[in-house]
Amino acid sequence: MKQHRLAAAIALVGLVLAGCDKQASTVELKTPAQKASYGIGLNMGKSLAQEGMDDLDSKAVALGIEDAVGKKEQKLKDEELVAAFGDLQKRAEERMAKMSEESAAAGKKFLEENGKRKEVTTTASGLQYEIIKKADGPVPKPTDVVTVHYEGKLTDGKVFDSSVERGSPIDLPVSGVIPGWVEGLQLMHVGEKVKLYIPSELAYGAQSPSPTIPANSVLVFDLELLGIKDPAAAGANDAAGADEEEEAAPAAEPAKPAAKK
Repeated sequence: MKQHRLAAAIALVGLVLAGCDKQASTVELKTPAQKASYGIGLNMGKSLAQEGMDDLDSKAVALGIEDAVGKKEQKLKDEELVAAFGDLQKRAEERMAKMSEESAAAGKKFLEENGKRKEVTTTASGLQYEIIKKADGPVPKPTDVVTVHYEGKLTDGKVFDSSVERGSPIDLPVSGVIPGWVEGLQLMHVGEKVKLYIPSELAYGAQSPSPTIPANSVLVFDLELLGIKDPAAAGANDAAGADEEEEAAPAAEPAKPAAKK
């Protein structure tokens, strides 16, 4: 976790607390501003909980806001604050390192057991796949763009992304995704459904793409190959959408599933 990320989270929590009475029972959630403030606090609280920052003192945050707004003398020297932030950062990094080690060990054990099942095939790279529905359509090449439906889970079954839930399949370049998908897609025929069990080294490895996917996680994807895009049509669509994309900038698009990092 980057230090600026932690600092931003704390600052946003402080923003919420600045407009609130110290007693939660007196806070009103009637106006749009009050409701938005509560939403910010709720979202940031969830984010901090995911980061393991569950020992922050909300009253101390409120006190800091009160002193700053009231232009009072700060109760701690800058040197003390720097040291405190450093300690917080160190504990966060230690926690993430521990989680990473535990995730790697759990993933290794999962793949060892999963690979023993007769329904599962393990490739030379370590990718495991299970055919759920066979088909005899064409097989995509590395240069193709394909249309897929998918649902991504952790090994405990927790869903972190799903085009199925959104009700909309996606188009993506075969070579523009994580290695486990690149290999898996080229093992599939159009119309097939498979389950991919992707080792962390064929996914995101030690670099977590989001708090919902711990570092060194084995990823499980239910993947359906709906079709292979015609290259000429795909190029025309890209050109037609170029102006719209330029107008939409600098708003960032959500990361595509299994996209390379």
